[in-house]
Amino acid sequence: MDANKKIKEGVQLYFDSMYESDPEKVREAFYPNAMITGYLETGLAEMTVDQFADFVESQNPSPKDKGDEVLLEIISCDVAGSTASVTVRDAYIGHVFLDTLSFLERNGEWKIYNKLFHVES
Repeated sequence: MDANKKIKEGVQLYFDSMYESDPEKVREAFYPNAMITGYLETGLAEMTVDQFADFVESQNPSPKDKGDEVLLEIISCDVAGSTASVTVRDAYIGHVFLDTLSFLERNGEWKIYNKLFHVES
């Protein structure tokens, strides 16, 4: 399987983890030491993968169970060797986010190493 396909599967897993409020999918999508960072209305937010997984799990009922809009758009995907930068637009918990996901390939697996997010609306 080529890198682009594996990365797109990683993006889908990332989105599904949030849409389904599934903390195990969060942990599967990210490297354990990844950081999730961006600005919310309250200011700078920084989370570890475990903190993000706990936050995702706390969204109950899940966006899927509530029938929330499904919005996941890959804006760009730039692969350079064993690294990639992917920009996605997604809807989650009443906001539209523009996320920059840094992927790293190790032992044939592409996982998110860092996430930067921006609230568009």
